[in-house]
Amino acid sequence: MYYKISETLQETTLQQITVGSGQYVAVISSEEWNCSKELFEMGIDIDLDLSEPDTTKAEVNYDSLTGTFSIPDRAEMTKNRGFAFALDEKGIVFIDDGDEANRLIREIIRTKKWRFPSLERFLYDFLEQIVREDRVLLQNYDKKLDVMETEILEDNGGITFDQIYELRNAIRNLRVHYEQLLDFSQELEENENNFFINENLRYFRLYTSRIERLRDAAVAVSDHATQIPELYKTHLELRQNRIMTVLTVVTTIFLPLTLIAGWYGMNFLYMPELAFRWAYPVVIIISILIVIINITYFRKKKWL
Repeated sequence: MYYKISETLQETTLQQITVGSGQYVAVISSEEWNCSKELFEMGIDIDLDLSEPDTTKAEVNYDSLTGTFSIPDRAEMTKNRGFAFALDEKGIVFIDDGDEANRLIREIIRTKKWRFPSLERFLYDFLEQIVREDRVLLQNYDKKLDVMETEILEDNGGITFDQIYELRNAIRNLRVHYEQLLDFSQELEENENNFFINENLRYFRLYTSRIERLRDAAVAVSDHATQIPELYKTHLELRQNRIMTVLTVVTTIFLPLTLIAGWYGMNFLYMPELAFRWAYPVVIIISILIVIINITYFRKKKWL
C-alpha cells in the first residue's frame, strides 16, 4: 500500500510517490522491497535485515534512517510482531510480511486528520498507536498484582508460581519495549541527517516525554511484581510453620500416652498394677486427663 501525506493519508501508487514532490508512506513486503528499493532512492549502502526482528531500533546511514520495530502483542506479551523500515526526508517505507504496520496505519486513517501534515506528525501518530492503550494496560497489571496479594494473604490457594512469573515476565517485556522506544525516539529527535524540520522535532520530544512516563510506570509495576514472589514464599513458609507446630503439639500431647503404653507393654513377671481390678479404667482416666491438660496448656500458650 502507498499513501500520500496530506490532511490524512491518501492512497496512491508507487509511480506517483516516486515522481511526486510530497511526502509519502509505503507498506510493502520484503519481496516487493527487494524488487523496487532502487525506486525510493534512499541511498541505503547496506542490505536491511528483513528477518523477524526482536528489538525496536533505528540506525543512521549515510543518506537514510533504517531499523526495525518489534511490538509485543498486548494480549499475549510473550509474542512479538515485527517489521523493518527505511526513511529519508521524502517519506518512510515499512517492510512488513505481516499485517502489523498496515493495522497501525488503518487506525491512523480512521482517527486522525492533520491541520499541518508532515512526515514528523505521521511518525508521532504511528508511534502513539503502538502505546495508545498502555496506560490502562499497566493499571490492569497493577490491579492483578493487588488481587494476587489479597488471595495470597487470605490463603485462597488460587495463586501459583507460574501465574506470578507469567505476569512478571509480561511486565518486564513491556518495560524493555519502552526502553527501546525511548532510544528510538531520541534517535529521531537527534535528527543527524537533517531529514526533519527543526520546528517539528517537538513531536519527538513530546513522544520521548510520554514514553519516559510509561517506562517509569512500568518500573513501578515491575517493582510491585518483584514483591509478589517474596510474599508468596513467606506465606508458604508461615503455612509450613503452622503445620509443623500442629504436628509438634499433637506429638507432644500423645507422647505421655505412648510412654504409658510402652511402660505397661513390658513383659515383666511382677507388675502389681496388672492385678488391680480397677487398673484398666484408671489408666483410661489418667490418659484422658493428660490429653485435656495438654490441650488446655497449649491453647493458653496459643500454640493451638
